[in-house]
Amino acid sequence: MLLSRLAAVEYTQVAIEMIASYGMPVGKEVFETCLWIGRFVQALETPEEARLLYRKDVKMHLCGTTKAKDANVRQALLDLFPRTGGGKTPQIGTKKQPGPLYGVSTHAWPALGVAVTLAARTKGK
Repeated sequence: MLLSRLAAVEYTQVAIEMIASYGMPVGKEVFETCLWIGRFVQALETPEEARLLYRKDVKMHLCGTTKAKDANVRQALLDLFPRTGGGKTPQIGTKKQPGPLYGVSTHAWPALGVAVTLAARTKGK
């Protein structure tokens, strides 16, 4: 379903987080991720539309250091958005008073980081 959506939607570029090797042993999930990255690129009308970004580049863009953790990336993303919702974290908000990031959770934070980084890199191009 996701691959067919890529074929059905108009876009000029697609941000994809790329795998990097740090010399450590990896498990099955990493190889499955590599497979899906290839499938996403193949599903694009022209593979040149794929913009592969490494996590270290996202961390550097959002946090200014490659040593940042996921919590730091999340906080940097929160800091980029207006505090217009309700609740303890108004950028996310509540069901009654949603903020601009309402519904973003778990794995969507790193994905949003990839998208924000690509948008900043290609701004004005």
